[in-house]
Amino acid sequence: MKQMFSIHSSFPVLFIAVLLGCSMPSDGADSSKAENSTAKVGELPTENRLSRETSPYLLLHAHNPVDWYPWGPEAFEKAKQEDKPIFLSIGYSSCYWCHVMERLVFSNPKIASVMNENFVNIKVDREERPDVDDIYMTSLQIYFQITGSPQTGGWPLSMFMTPEGKPFAGGTYFPPEDSEGQTGFGTVLTRVLLLWEEHRSAIDSNAELLTEQVRLSMRPGLSLDRPELERQLVIDTIDALKKSYDPEFGGIDFDASSPDSPKFPVPAKLELLQYAAINYDDEQAGEILDHTLRKLTAGGIRDHLAGGFHRYSTDRAWRVPHFEKMLYDNAQLAAVFVEAYRQTGDERYRDVTVDIFDFVLRDMTDPQGGFHSALDAETDEIEGKYYVWTPAEVESILSVEEAKVFKEAYGLNLPEFFEHGYVLHLPTPLSEISDELDIPLADLNERLRNMRGQLLAARDERESPLKDDKVLTSWNGLMISALSHGGDAFGESRYIDAASKAAEFVLSHMRDDDGRLLRTYRADTAKLNAYVDDYAFFIQGLLDLHEATHEEKWLAEASSLAKDQIDLFWDEGGTGFFFTSRHHEELLARTKNAYDSVIPSGNGVSARNLIRLAELTNDLELLTRSREILELFSPAVVRSPRSMTQMALALGEYLNAQKEPSGQPQSQKKPKKPSDLIILAAAETKDPKDPKAKNQRIHPKVYLSVDRLPAGKNCDVMFIIDIVEGWHINTNPAKPDFARPTEIVVKSKHGTKLTKVAFPAGKKLQLEGIDEPFHVYEKQLAVRGLLAVPQMAAGKSEEIEIIVKYQACNDSQCERPTEISLSGKIPVAAVGAAVKPINQKLFNPPKKPVTTNQR
Repeated sequence: MKQMFSIHSSFPVLFIAVLLGCSMPSDGADSSKAENSTAKVGELPTENRLSRETSPYLLLHAHNPVDWYPWGPEAFEKAKQEDKPIFLSIGYSSCYWCHVMERLVFSNPKIASVMNENFVNIKVDREERPDVDDIYMTSLQIYFQITGSPQTGGWPLSMFMTPEGKPFAGGTYFPPEDSEGQTGFGTVLTRVLLLWEEHRSAIDSNAELLTEQVRLSMRPGLSLDRPELERQLVIDTIDALKKSYDPEFGGIDFDASSPDSPKFPVPAKLELLQYAAINYDDEQAGEILDHTLRKLTAGGIRDHLAGGFHRYSTDRAWRVPHFEKMLYDNAQLAAVFVEAYRQTGDERYRDVTVDIFDFVLRDMTDPQGGFHSALDAETDEIEGKYYVWTPAEVESILSVEEAKVFKEAYGLNLPEFFEHGYVLHLPTPLSEISDELDIPLADLNERLRNMRGQLLAARDERESPLKDDKVLTSWNGLMISALSHGGDAFGESRYIDAASKAAEFVLSHMRDDDGRLLRTYRADTAKLNAYVDDYAFFIQGLLDLHEATHEEKWLAEASSLAKDQIDLFWDEGGTGFFFTSRHHEELLARTKNAYDSVIPSGNGVSARNLIRLAELTNDLELLTRSREILELFSPAVVRSPRSMTQMALALGEYLNAQKEPSGQPQSQKKPKKPSDLIILAAAETKDPKDPKAKNQRIHPKVYLSVDRLPAGKNCDVMFIIDIVEGWHINTNPAKPDFARPTEIVVKSKHGTKLTKVAFPAGKKLQLEGIDEPFHVYEKQLAVRGLLAVPQMAAGKSEEIEIIVKYQACNDSQCERPTEISLSGKIPVAAVGAAVKPINQKLFNPPKKPVTTNQR
């Protein structure tokens, strides 16, 4: 997507506008013509400075004849001393066109000679240095906009800069030689060198003005008319997403005027639709989400053999992907599918999630516990070769009958959509295939599962794509979150164990001597300052792990890191978090934004983290900072709602935090103990003569025997009622009959009912002048019962109100009958999902109460 920038001053483009001609479309372009006419240059014995790096992407260039420098002071000092322009090349290991340019351009001795003699050449892995990538991608997009180019940016990013790092011209992929209207890189170098030597003042002028535009564009816009922080802003963002929905094939950000553009799954946007469906009862949002997830599940963008998803689809129908597999995509999509399973109980969503987790744990997990970053799109210089099939290959592995079934199910009987082979997908629902082939659906699913296993084993014998095995803190945080959610929803301890091991790895191996997080780890080396994304996503992962395990250590680590994040990244002269820390190197700009990309924004996730931490730790300052982030970026939510979904989510959660039954902000209540109070308590009398409950005589608490309500089953519940010294309340049933009994009433949104209530007998109290003794409770009362949970509540959040009705008396008086209400939300497990026993000191072994009939 092309981002448009507001140009704040005139720009003397001169000849710089036509300096580079047209660079080739990068990421996602047709790769079929990339290398047909140029022979691959053999590996040269040269070893440059990149051989000392740990990034797999940089190491791929370590034997180029180009005299590469990594980003750092050495390169800039050389450029200043020799007064040479800098050529900056930014890419990443799973970028197809980055590999093509490495082979055809940077391995070309003739081109390398020109580069080495006349330029200082810097190579950057954008995944290690997202700060550098963000600045110079913004520079390129502004450059294209100013010069009237229709290009939008992409990778490899090719930028020419002054020795001070100020950009003056750029492009993306360039072929080695001029061809088909595309400017070759050799020609580009010649033109830049000529301009550098003969028109230096024009270049310097362009560089200064472009730099100023970049700095202006990367600041949050000043708005004197900030919108109110209200629910309508969230709804407007949701509506903007719904308007960009592809009604035929699912997906968001669809443009009917350009229907064949690449399609991304955009899980951050799907998450907002999911939030709308759950919290606002938005049926349309739920339908859009369900349709999109079903299309993703059936499409070629999904790896139907090994599990997981490729990065994006090159076509509208999700059939042919760009084949790289990224950790961040699979982490975010897994979290969306887990929640979809919670809400619907649809086993297909569980199966997809399990496949993602199996893929990550099998192919993307470091022995020490961290998660690797990506799998490449190509093998043997052909994109997708590892993943595609021919009918003959399938027939050579499966039996004749099985091959017939598999080809029908996975589209191998249809015309090819991809030149290198068939991409497996499910063009027809399996229920229809079942009818067509007269095979019971359950049998068909089982047979296909076995066939997929055979084909995966055969595929494993192929040359596998390159793996980028560096461990990134932020992306690991996303996967820790997903596994925590999955382990909790599915009752699978192995997912929780994997999340815990990864969290321990980051905490123990990816910090500096001062305890600050680091960005990347590989080859026993952790390095580079962490960014705000690293803190935000990892803190979110720790909070989700805490929620799944109820282990206090994860909350303690999250709280500590949040304090570090505020100290290192908070804008003390304004509000919000900078992308880089205060001890980071000085770059062209210190950015601060909240736009979501393929990953959610650091400020958006941070705002959500602060809301959760405020609730859990009772720290009101955190809630204040969250509000300040929301206020800072609320104008951007209005201007670009589809790019600000994480911030809209944060706003929805912030507003929810302000609305509790007691009328007080959620963050002002004492934090819940995960193994203690399960239902949110609110000691609020409904006696109109005593609205502030100053004379409240009882203090009830409610405990569950499990961490979530079991759908379609019962669970134990315990009501512990502390009675103020000197006061008593009547038993149930009451004795004498005219006394007001103590009662417990449960109301719920989804139909959960209280059954088999067991009140104890109480003690006898003889009052003067009354023949029959009263039966009363003093000091403390424990009442046990069962909550019967309907199956239809599976995966939802049950809203429960518990009303305790009682009459309090002492030796001299009886007060008017009154009641206390306790309310809160309790998650309901999916049908068949395991629930975790808690509070077992209360429930096991249970004390045997005297059971009576409540009335």
